[in-house]
Amino acid sequence: MATEGLDPKLAPIPSKGEGERGGVNMVESISIGALDSPIGILQAACSEQGVCRIVFPKDAKRHPLERWIGEHLPGAHRTAASALLEQTLTELTEYFEGTRHRFTLPLDLQGNAFEQRVWEALTHIPYGQTLAYGSIARQLNDPRAARAVGSACGANPVPIIVP
Repeated sequence: MATEGLDPKLAPIPSKGEGERGGVNMVESISIGALDSPIGILQAACSEQGVCRIVFPKDAKRHPLERWIGEHLPGAHRTAASALLEQTLTELTEYFEGTRHRFTLPLDLQGNAFEQRVWEALTHIPYGQTLAYGSIARQLNDPRAARAVGSACGANPVPIIVP
């Protein structure tokens, strides 16, 4: 997909490689791009199902996107553009401009069942509000799971989109 007409802050990252995913003979496409944001360059990855990873600038060296893709989507065919990636970078830009408070993006989050429940709960926290881990644990009917909620929040693969 062409990237003509995109905001110059939206820069695609070149693609490379393909192979197998999870021992199954299939090649999934993953588009990878970057956004020059007020907090630095964010990296984003979108699978065919949805946004699957956002990497903060401070985490890029410790947890590089390419390593995450190799571990979670081995053999995925990397592309530099897709409609979903363009939508992701546009919605993130709108968020940083203060014009977007909710994201409309499909998500492709990989985590255990508890993490999935926590991430779903996080999407219901209104813009500008916060909740303590214990409050989220009580919402999940597991009041003693505050530490586990904190761990799930730390493992959130798409910060900002899932706050």
